[in-house]
Amino acid sequence: MADFAKVLRLLRNEKGLSQQELAELLRISKSSINMYERGERQPNFETLEIIADFFNVDVDYLLGRTTKTTKVIHPVQQPEGSWYLDDEARDMAQFMLDNPEYRVLFDASRKVRKDDIEFVKQMLDRFKEDD
Repeated sequence: MADFAKVLRLLRNEKGLSQQELAELLRISKSSINMYERGERQPNFETLEIIADFFNVDVDYLLGRTTKTTKVIHPVQQPEGSWYLDDEARDMAQFMLDNPEYRVLFDASRKVRKDDIEFVKQMLDRFKEDD
């Protein structure tokens, strides 16, 4: 995956991000980013998908299998570095991040809708009321 190392470094530099900044945005360690870029470590498939989604490229592009970036841009415009594709879902997720009793919900997909998060939050609130 030597091409992956080069492509990742190129994409990171194009965004003007340090390894530390990219690591924080992707929620992985800086040492992982460093080892990926040096070709000393290879990401698992889930991490490849996260990186591809962040840079809005195909996994094949990341791996150097194609020079075309054919990833379809999601219709919801997301702020730079945002994990969630839906603004309302992002706001709800931030609420849960700020309130530790709701952090269990962060295992949800990044494509989760605000309504889904709100439903689970309400269910947890009901459980809390029963205690």
